[in-house]
Amino acid sequence: MKHVLVATLATGLLAACATTAPTGTASQSTPAMASRSTVASAHVALSPASASLVSGKLSLMPMGNGVHLTGEIGGLAPGSTHAIHIHEKGDCSAADATSAGGHFNPGARPHGRVGHGDHHGGDMDNIVANAEGVAKVNAHAEGVVLGGGAANDVVGRAVIVHAAADDYTTQPTGNAGARVACGVIKASP
Repeated sequence: MKHVLVATLATGLLAACATTAPTGTASQSTPAMASRSTVASAHVALSPASASLVSGKLSLMPMGNGVHLTGEIGGLAPGSTHAIHIHEKGDCSAADATSAGGHFNPGARPHGRVGHGDHHGGDMDNIVANAEGVAKVNAHAEGVVLGGGAANDVVGRAVIVHAAADDYTTQPTGNAGARVACGVIKASP
């Protein structure tokens, strides 16, 4: 009887090792990341949030390994430094822009600085206002695309300007403070 039980267990273990992984695993249900944009350009109209006077207009275009943002943001304190991020939801309806959710992070990575190791797809370098309180934006988001609906597509997501600079290390937000402007990324016609 003992030998029959051992033989049955051994057969069961061998059969279990030979089975294939079940369908519908997390990796199979997560949309794939895209390496190329399907939209040539997009734009963002930033509106004030958190009772600020910050607003601006940005243009986005595919560039290299991500999306490049250019434009101007005004209403900032002269000489001040501010974080700018792409956030997960395209919803700026809350007065403090918290409706935009957290940083866009399709790769499930820690917050960081673009070009310096791990970072969110929505992480970008800080912007600095000039003596008139206007920041000339020339920022890059790596690992994201414009259009196509892939997991790393930023069209339809929000761009947020924060009250403070990103320290690039504090998790998960870089200690960037309140959200002072919000706008939704829209594909250009």
